[in-house]
Amino acid sequence: MAKKETRVMVVLACTECKRRNYNTQKNKQKTTERLELNKYCRWCRCHRAHRESK
Repeated sequence: MAKKETRVMVVLACTECKRRNYNTQKNKQKTTERLELNKYCRWCRCHRAHRESK
């Protein structure tokens, strides 16, 4: 039997400029809501909240 994938790749986009800057993984069984992290946006040139995009 194939193992069920629990970790999925997600893309993080800046909440201000809406650019997709980061790729990361998350556990979809433990974290069901959208991931939001403070990361550096090189287009805004400051730290902003980055939210998981579809």
